[in-house]
Amino acid sequence: MLELTVKHVAALHLLRENHFEIVAFPMYANHVGIRRGEYALLLAENISVRVKRDGNQLFVWKKNQAQATPARLEALSQFRADVLGILAGLG
Repeated sequence: MLELTVKHVAALHLLRENHFEIVAFPMYANHVGIRRGEYALLLAENISVRVKRDGNQLFVWKKNQAQATPARLEALSQFRADVLGILAGLG
């Protein structure tokens, strides 16, 4: 069973206040995930779904894929910056 510290709960609260949704991923039941828009992050794991195939950068999940367009890459960069900024504020 996952045990959250006071700092973990504070981080999740701040993430929710910043429009992130707290989610569970069935394959990773012992970890907490967050999602906002098309992007999700499994906290405490380093999982990437951005791949390069035939010279194209893609986002891949399950049996789906989408081009890693400049707009999607910018949105992903903003997602990452927002999460890191919120978590860094907890010091």
